[in-house]
Amino acid sequence: MSAGITIIGLGPGNPDHLTREAWRLLESAKEVYLRTARHPTVEGLPKGPDYHSFDDLYESLETFDAVYAEIARRIVTLGERPEGVCYAVPGHPLVGETSVRLILERAREKGLPVRLVAGLSFLEPALAALGIDALDGLQICDATVLAARYHPNLDPDVPALVAQVYSRTLAADLKMTLMNLYHDDHPVTLVRAAGLEGQTVRSIPLYALDRQEDLDHLTSLYIPPLARRGSLASYQDVVAHLRAPDGCPWDRAQTHQSLRPYLLEETYEVLAALDADDMTMLREELGDLLLQVLLHAQIATEEGDFKLVDSAADAIAKLVRRHPHVFGGSTVSGAEEVLRNWEQIKREEKGEAFTSMLSGLNKALPALSQAMEIQRRVARVGFDWPAAEPVLDKVREELEEFRRAESAPERAAEMGDILFSLVNLARWYEIDAESALREACGRFTQRFMALERRAAEMGRALEEMSLAEMDALWEAAKGEA
Repeated sequence: MSAGITIIGLGPGNPDHLTREAWRLLESAKEVYLRTARHPTVEGLPKGPDYHSFDDLYESLETFDAVYAEIARRIVTLGERPEGVCYAVPGHPLVGETSVRLILERAREKGLPVRLVAGLSFLEPALAALGIDALDGLQICDATVLAARYHPNLDPDVPALVAQVYSRTLAADLKMTLMNLYHDDHPVTLVRAAGLEGQTVRSIPLYALDRQEDLDHLTSLYIPPLARRGSLASYQDVVAHLRAPDGCPWDRAQTHQSLRPYLLEETYEVLAALDADDMTMLREELGDLLLQVLLHAQIATEEGDFKLVDSAADAIAKLVRRHPHVFGGSTVSGAEEVLRNWEQIKREEKGEAFTSMLSGLNKALPALSQAMEIQRRVARVGFDWPAAEPVLDKVREELEEFRRAESAPERAAEMGDILFSLVNLARWYEIDAESALREACGRFTQRFMALERRAAEMGRALEEMSLAEMDALWEAAKGEA
């Protein structure tokens, strides 16, 4: 062996799975450095070489990242010797071996040759135990990487295999991440010691993942696809099919402009579900609103303007940039400072010496919502009443000015001021004026319909009734609505 690094894959645990090439190299080596001796294959390795392991680093260093970085540093240093170094890892060198990735990076920087000797990975025996085909869209990921996320970067419409679920603590973190995408009782399968004599395969509900007693470094988790397609990718595929030459004539005929009323309609349907606090309705309406987003994205894709991933990438970058207290090193005292920082970052993004806080206001918002947004923005910099009581006084003042108005234009202007002041009052009491008025319209509609039913039951037409009679029916109808 000459200067350089030879990295050998030891297979998933059964010595019979060692390749002939790996056995030949190990047998002829004077010394071999093992990432860990805690691997079933080690007991069946050829006799003769001096075997060294880095297991002590797992005890002395605080994190796996630190362990793998130190292993890489030492192996590259050993590889610079005239005789080079032989380094052996479980499985395949390029399947879930962080130390190997770091060694390759360091060796490349130093111009040091590296020879990779393939080994059977954990995948092959796991696939055999599960009886599945890896080319059927199987996603492969590491448990520690997945558990560190808040939402799994998986497509739930295709299967996934998660390696190295080595402890109940890790399983608990992994479960919480997965349950952000999959239902709590989604069936999953644990595969332990795949390909070894003590192999076990059992199905459990996802919520029970961290309740298993036998989790170790030889444990993998198989996640089957959802029973019904539900991923964003599948939804996009359906929309793209609708827009394709063999798709739907109506969908193919749509443009950004023709879809405008549907986007607004679906938005209000979502608001109606929120007003009703109806989660079943909200679930349905969010899907309908998402359809409008996907249709616009698909049209933009077809016309070469942008793709949905571009919109998502822009939004992700914006959220990260505007939340330095979450993704950076800054700190904030509370929500108000977050909003002030948000506005400051927006101004910096535009690169202008002066940008009004109100310049980016969405003019398409309903008037009540627009008034609320204006008042929220200016309040962030302290342009606000000190308490709710002066706002109520302002409402009274505007009502008096309306009473004194003499012309139609004056009355219209004063009515606008009254409504603007009422929105401000609503904001002080943490009431969304748009939602409050919409709910009031709903209540009035229900009460008036109940009034109509009562009148019909009496055989009376509303046009024939006196105001006093209708008032009496109205009071009775309030109890029904």
